Amino acid sequence: MVLAALAVLALPGGSAIARQARPAPVIEATAPRAHGDPIMAIVSIKTQKVTFYDSEGWIWRAPVSTGVSGRETPAGVFAIIEKDKDHHSTLYDDAWMPNMQRITWNGVALHGGPLPGYAASHGCVRMPYGFAEKLFERTWIGMRVIIAPGDAAPVEFSHPALFNPSAEALAAAPSRAATLGREAEDAAKTADEAKAAAVAAERDAKSLKAALRKLEQAKVRADAELKFADRKLAAAKTDQAKAQAEDAKQKAAAKAADAAAQLDAARSDTSARLTAATTTKEAAKAAAARKTDASKAATEAKLAVEPVSVYISRSTQMLYVRRNTHKPARDGGGEEFDTSIESPVTIRDPDRPLGTHVFTAVAQNGAGLRWTAVTIDDGDDAKDALDRITIPKDVLARIAPTAVARSSIIVSDEPLSSETNYRTEFVAVLSNQPQGGFITRRPTTNVDVASGDGYDDGFGNFFQRSWDGQPVAPPRRRGPPPTYYRPVQPNWW
Repeated sequence: MVLAALAVLALPGGSAIARQARPAPVIEATAPRAHGDPIMAIVSIKTQKVTFYDSEGWIWRAPVSTGVSGRETPAGVFAIIEKDKDHHSTLYDDAWMPNMQRITWNGVALHGGPLPGYAASHGCVRMPYGFAEKLFERTWIGMRVIIAPGDAAPVEFSHPALFNPSAEALAAAPSRAATLGREAEDAAKTADEAKAAAVAAERDAKSLKAALRKLEQAKVRADAELKFADRKLAAAKTDQAKAQAEDAKQKAAAKAADAAAQLDAARSDTSARLTAATTTKEAAKAAAARKTDASKAATEAKLAVEPVSVYISRSTQMLYVRRNTHKPARDGGGEEFDTSIESPVTIRDPDRPLGTHVFTAVAQNGAGLRWTAVTIDDGDDAKDALDRITIPKDVLARIAPTAVARSSIIVSDEPLSSETNYRTEFVAVLSNQPQGGFITRRPTTNVDVASGDGYDDGFGNFFQRSWDGQPVAPPRRRGPPPTYYRPVQPNWW
């Protein structure tokens, strides 16, 4: 038996086979305290562990298996964008990926899987099967997922730039949203009624114009008949002919007079009714505008009670805002995020790195919000990074007064990945870290609607359209760029 074992180890790749045959023991941990729902998850590629945090600290820990060399799990900032309890990959031989929680649309996710004790996936984050099942019902769409190259953990943090809404504003936000919602419903009903009235008035106006044209044509014919009768009377030679012509002229004159009277009356009536139709049409336009304004105000008020996520990029000198609308995506899985706010920002010393920092409002307290900070990429420290950024006041006025717990601000040197779209919160990948498991996946295709005949990303047979990517990442700040390849590793995921 010993010789057989030595023979196995002597074979090419035998050590890898032996290593795979002895999975590392799965050691999970739960914080010895009562805890709430998770606010964020932090995956450490270095230690191959994931830790979930609530507002008071860590609550669950477990080993993971991230991507192999050439298929590395991308380090960066993500959020859960789709969940599937019983997912099977259509890219990797129908591999079972239970309790799948997607973080990018090109196929990176957290899910249950085998843990050999080292990085072994194609870019996903495998978790213990039981652990993945336990937390599946506790996580939520939009929950922050941070994948760090090394060890990272949230620390208590405060800074004047972090949102600090008043208790009064937070308390008033739900009732304001309800009031504006009712006003939007009333405005929509009024606009629909005004539109129906305008359509009816337009239809009536067309009928009136058609009737008026007929009367005008009748008057033209009557006038022509009167002129003909005049000529015939003038040409009459005998008394009998003259009498007949005179009688015809009188009848033609009466007919012409009647046509003129009908036309004058119709013109007067039509003018008044066309004026009323125009007024109705303008009223419908005004009602539609009020409906649009009321809907916008109601939407913003409704979004104001949702956690707000802000991404500030040194690369693009832009600020991006996301809020989950909780509406099912119109062309595929996941939910739609509001993307209506984007704005330039001023960053002092824009050529100097900021680093990548994630600030999270973990809870509300008497003074406003309690914040933590997580740094996953060196540059400035978190405080100095915020000191260098100036956000326009009008943007702050739209998002800061009602920021609630679970809101976040991300500051990074990186641009948003092209995988960021209306079905994601943010996808930001560290350009100075290996990301083979991200860039070797086929990008989300820029198409308009879901399709069953396009490339399958391993999580379903659809792809999206018309999603414009952000600019490419800046050059690596240190070290040589990694070389990526597509190794043939069947049945790995």
